[in-house]
Amino acid sequence: MGRLSRRAFALAALSTLTTASGASGASAGPERRERATTQMRGVWLATVNNRDWPSLPGLTAAQQRTELIAHLDTAVRHRLNTVIFQVRPTADALWPSPYEPWSEYLTGTQGKAPGWDPLGTAVAEAHARGLQLHAWFNPYRVSNQADAAKLVASHPARRHPDWVVPYGGKLYYNPGLPEVRAFVQEAMLDAVKKYPLDAVHFDDYFYPYPAAGQSFDDEAAFDRHGGAFPNRAAWRRDNIDRLVRETAAGIKRIRPATRFGISPFGVWRNADTDPLGSDTRAGVQTYDDLHADTRKWVREGWIDYIVPQLYWNIGLAAADYAKLLPWWAAVAKGSRTKLYLGEALYKAGDPAQPAAWQDPAELSRHLTLARDCPQVRGHVFFAAKDVAADPIGAMARVVADHYRQPAKPPR
Repeated sequence: MGRLSRRAFALAALSTLTTASGASGASAGPERRERATTQMRGVWLATVNNRDWPSLPGLTAAQQRTELIAHLDTAVRHRLNTVIFQVRPTADALWPSPYEPWSEYLTGTQGKAPGWDPLGTAVAEAHARGLQLHAWFNPYRVSNQADAAKLVASHPARRHPDWVVPYGGKLYYNPGLPEVRAFVQEAMLDAVKKYPLDAVHFDDYFYPYPAAGQSFDDEAAFDRHGGAFPNRAAWRRDNIDRLVRETAAGIKRIRPATRFGISPFGVWRNADTDPLGSDTRAGVQTYDDLHADTRKWVREGWIDYIVPQLYWNIGLAAADYAKLLPWWAAVAKGSRTKLYLGEALYKAGDPAQPAAWQDPAELSRHLTLARDCPQVRGHVFFAAKDVAADPIGAMARVVADHYRQPAKPPR
């Protein structure tokens, strides 16, 4: 099927979904106008490996603060309204935490204080600019290298080596241990207690992505805690379900106005694996490989919002954006969970990407497709450095086509 016919098919599917949701022609206009003035316009600000900020480890506190403020100002200039700031990239902290060490991405030395409070500053400065600040946590990743001896001596992973599983050249906390789940929640919720966060945000890392020829060694934990489950995969999914439900409850207990959102890999299951799955042929399925039942979290209303990472172009055979969009809309239909879409701005202009990503209009076409779908309440762009650089003008095209007027973030 050619690009135009694929796009026509997708628009027809979206039209059917809109009709099924009860949006008549008479009512669609006001609803669409309301969605245009109240919508998620977000950007991820990644700190792991100094991806977006700070540009280098070891900058002075003043230099770090200047760079951080520049990212917030860039978001404002592009009429975005939400910054999703990565504050716990690898079992560490970008605020003064009593539980975990200062992140090495600040000073170059894990545990060394940077001389200021990045999260506290980010919250205050974002709010001063009319931006929401969502604090982004990675629950289980301990280190991007596999030698525990390289962690600071006071690190919880060194004090509790039985909590840690080496896998794929990295270190992870074992999600199957109840004491691990309790600890990571306590560490993350410390930030909720201290700061008026607009939301707590998880990304796509639960159980780690598959590493060829390796297995995640949680057999002992399964023997101790998995007796009620038919297999290890079902037990692993329950471990992640518990993390999600317990984190949601903890947030509401501490700060009821703070929301909880998750941004998973964009394919729950392929249709050839499960008839409820999407018309995709992705190599990774969150349900099977990451043990994250993302569809269930939406249908059960456990989370306030979901941002599936639809990091593919329209027409891609293995994972077509135009097919995943209506699939996720159908999942969100009737749920209390708001649906936003994760957009791969970082691919725009990258010569290693397919030809579609060399076209500055590709991302704008994504927003055009989503505009006719009432379940989609906004978009989040990966990531901040790419909003600022915008090498082929893809973000500028989005702003010109879709963000000519400011919009309030959803509440």
